[in-house]
Amino acid sequence: MFKIQQVSLCKAIHFLSDGFLLRGTLHLPADACPPVVIGSHGLLSDSESPKQLELATRCNALGLAYFRFDHRGCGRSQGYFPEATSLKARASDLVHAVRMIRSRRDTGSRFGLFGSSMGGATCLAVAGDVGAESLVIYAAPLRSHTVNHPPTGIIPFDFDISAKARGLNNILIIHGDADEIVPCSDAEEIFNSADEPKRIVRQKQGDHPMSRKSHQQTFIRDAGRWFKATLLP
Repeated sequence: MFKIQQVSLCKAIHFLSDGFLLRGTLHLPADACPPVVIGSHGLLSDSESPKQLELATRCNALGLAYFRFDHRGCGRSQGYFPEATSLKARASDLVHAVRMIRSRRDTGSRFGLFGSSMGGATCLAVAGDVGAESLVIYAAPLRSHTVNHPPTGIIPFDFDISAKARGLNNILIIHGDADEIVPCSDAEEIFNSADEPKRIVRQKQGDHPMSRKSHQQTFIRDAGRWFKATLLP
């Protein structure tokens, strides 16, 4: 698994999204008013996922802030998961997270988004609308019907965000070529639909949970470099 390290300063934060109280953690570097990366976790995950924690550490080391939060029905946030969960609901959560972060005085105006799996789809769904200046996605599905073994009991688990991916730029796409849940062809389609600057990283024999340590290490390295290059002067 990922090696978890300490970050500069953590602040517990809560905010409202459509009446749900959502909770998160803001990781701040020593730099004043830094750009922020906002993370959206996977469908069955939460803000304590190793990807989020390690990326927060890397961003802080590079002079970037990182905000991770629990979507409604997950982790410490309000809501009953089977009833509260949908792509539309998660997109709304992320929009409210962006608005809250941009209203703060301890962070700068520039921000990027990171999303893993369903979190990646959530980022794609809102990136253009909220004006994200940088985007990193991992194993993001474009359509619900191409997801293998979709979870049951979630209403509605039905989406197609292919139109939202068109024309996005400053985007880094990472996907395992042996992903058994979300086909790597989704990453190819996202890449072909996006504008420059863009980059795609195909993890050789990479699975959906990113089990290989070498893939975890290169993911953190590449994501950190991308956010630094696109968000810092």
